[in-house]
Formats: sequence, structure tokens, C-alpha cells
Amino acid sequence: MAGATGPAGFAGPTGAAGVLVASDLDRTLIYSDRALALSGPDHLAPRLLCVELLDGRPLSYLTERAAALLAELGRRARFTPATTRTVEQYRRVNLPGPRPTYAICANGGQLLVDDRPDPDWRREITARIAAGSAPLDEVVHRLALSADPEWTHKRRIADERFVYLVVERDRLPGGWLTELTGWCAERGWRISLQGRKVYAVPQPLTKSAALAEAVRRSGAGTVLAAGDSLLDADLLLAADAGWRPGHGELADSGWTAPGVTALPEVGVTAGEEIVRRFLAAVPAPSV
Repeated sequence: MAGATGPAGFAGPTGAAGVLVASDLDRTLIYSDRALALSGPDHLAPRLLCVELLDGRPLSYLTERAAALLAELGRRARFTPATTRTVEQYRRVNLPGPRPTYAICANGGQLLVDDRPDPDWRREITARIAAGSAPLDEVVHRLALSADPEWTHKRRIADERFVYLVVERDRLPGGWLTELTGWCAERGWRISLQGRKVYAVPQPLTKSAALAEAVRRSGAGTVLAAGDSLLDADLLLAADAGWRPGHGELADSGWTAPGVTALPEVGVTAGEEIVRRFLAAVPAPSV
């Protein structure tokens, strides 16, 4: 991927030199009301489009302008969502534009093809995890012992592959996250703090691994990517060009890499700018 034909070489999403656009969803393209980060007078705020409901209530948004740009992007390139959400959580999101041929869920644990989990990829990633990481039960047990109920609201196993906590972030004990990160690293796992969630994920379970499979199958010649968290770093590194917003783990740590643009925008306006950058990098097909 890196070093492949650049965006100027786009020949349409069905051609051998087509562009595949892989993007994280939450806090990259779509935003909860807590994450919108709108500033300035209310009457100047962008119009929002709700793209996710939970129990009949609005949950996630993007700007109407971002929605229009994303629909156009889906017509020009292979737009591929790449999310840590489970398949069930991903299916709640109703994005504008054509339904993606490929979608990466559960941080790479599931590769959806025409909205159906691919069994071949599931077997492959399961074998990689077994060979490179300690069992899930061992990490779940560690979290059960170390996560104090005083500041832990939930502990969830996702996709039978990784685990996360919902915590009171400002009440995390000093050094707790560092100690947990080191303990997990010794066992082939990694830790990511995203908003109020602490993720523990096997090291072989990556968005970039599933992305490589999608690229292999699609024959895409160029890959573009976007993401905001440490779990998105490998996705950005695997792309020919990438963008990260001005918020999130990557921004907070000052993370950057060749070919990755750090945007100043934050919140839902950053999501709009990311889609604008994607579209600018994918020229319209010649007619």
C-alpha cells in the first residue's frame, strides 16, 4: 500500500488502480452529542444529520455537509468503515451513500463483505491471535481484579476477542493505566484509552490486518485512511495518505508519521474536514 500509485492515479473504484478509503467512525467521522465540540453562536452552528439511533434515541451525528461529501465519496471510491465497534453496533449506523462492499469491525476481528461476516477471515485472525497473545480469560481476570467498581461502570467482552471498561476517566488512579499497559504488553496485548473506555486488545487484532485483506480482494491501488485513537495508528501507517483530527489519543500524544496530516479541527467539524480531504484526493472519474 505505502508506495503504491498515489491519489492522482485513480481509475475508478472498479478498476485495478481504484482507491480504497478506510476510516474509523466514532470521533473521526461520526460524533455523539458529548463529542460534537461545537463553539461559537448557536445560530452559526452547522446543521447536523443523525446517523445512529439506540432504543429510538439519537446517538451519533455528522454535519449535513459531511453527509453530502460522504455520499459522493462512496460513488468515487471504495469507502470502507474501519471500527472497533462490534458488528451489531456497526449495523446501527446508517451512513449516507452506497452501502460499503467491505467493512472492518471489532478492530479487525470481523471483515464484512456485502454486510456479511467473512468466515475465512474469521478463521485467519483467530489463528493469529492464538499464536501471538495470551488467552482472553487471563486479561479479563486481571481487569476484574484491578478495576475498582468505584470508578468502573461496565466491563464488556466484545466479539469474543477483546475487552473494554467504561470508567470515570478523571478518577483513574495515578499509574494504573501505565501498569496495566506494561502487564498487557508482556502478554501480547495492548491498551487504548478512548474517552471513557479503556480497551484491552490482542496485538495481532488490528484494523490494518483486515485492511490488507480488503485491499488484496479489491485490487485497490491506493489507500487513504483516517482515525483518532492509538488503535488507528496502524491503519494510518498502512495507508498511502492519512488524516487525524485535532482531538483524540493521537493528537493528545502528538503522534505523527510520514504521509499523515494532523488537522487542527476538532469535533464534528473535523469529521467534515476529513471527508473533504478524502474527496479532494480522489479525482472524479473521467467521462
